[in-house]
Amino acid sequence: MMDTPTSVVFDLGGVLIDWDPRHLYRDLISDEAEMEKFLENVVGQAWNRQQDAGRSIADANAELIAKHPEKTELIEAYYGQFDTMMKGPIEGAVSVLEDLAANDVPVYALSNWSAETFPLAQARFDFLKLFKGIVISGQEGLRKPDPAIFDLVCERFDLEAEDTLFIDDHRPNVEAAEKLGFHTVLFSGPSQLRGRLTGWGLLPPR
Repeated sequence: MMDTPTSVVFDLGGVLIDWDPRHLYRDLISDEAEMEKFLENVVGQAWNRQQDAGRSIADANAELIAKHPEKTELIEAYYGQFDTMMKGPIEGAVSVLEDLAANDVPVYALSNWSAETFPLAQARFDFLKLFKGIVISGQEGLRKPDPAIFDLVCERFDLEAEDTLFIDDHRPNVEAAEKLGFHTVLFSGPSQLRGRLTGWGLLPPR
C-alpha cells in the first residue's frame, strides 16, 4: 500500500448529506417513542437495504402495507416525502470535497441509495457535480459492504485500492474496504476528516 492515497471515494448519506428519517417522521408521529418504534419495527434498516440493493419502491411499499395496513400513509410517506429526510448538506464535509476538487484530487462517490430517489439528491445538491464518477447501489444491484461493489468502483474508474481513500460513516463498510486494501476514514465529523486529509498531504494546512 502506498503511504499516501491519490484518489478519494466518498460515501454520501451521513458524510456529505444529512439524511435521517427522523427529519420527516418527527412531524408525522408526535410521540418520540412511537416514532422510534415505527422506524425500527416497520420501516427498518433491513427493509430499506433491499431498496438500496435495487428493489422497487412499489414492491417495497406493497410488502409493508400488506403487513401493516393501518400504517399505510406513514409507510408511503417514507419514499413519497423522501426529500424531507435530506435536511441539507453537511457543510464542513462539503467544504473538504470542494477543496479536494480545487486541488485536482480525483474524487468519486459510492453510496447505498435507491435508484428511484437518488435523482432527488442530484437535483438538489450541486456539489455532486464535482465527482468524476458516482456509483449508486440501487442502480447496480449491489450494496456496501459487499466487496463486489468496491471492485466495481475500481474497475469502472480505473482505480487501485491501495492508491485510494474510502470515507464512510458506517463501520462495516469501512472494514470491508480495509480488507480490500483501501486507505480508509471512519467519518466522525468534518474537522476529523480535514485533519486526516491534511495529514496525508491531500489538503494544505489551514
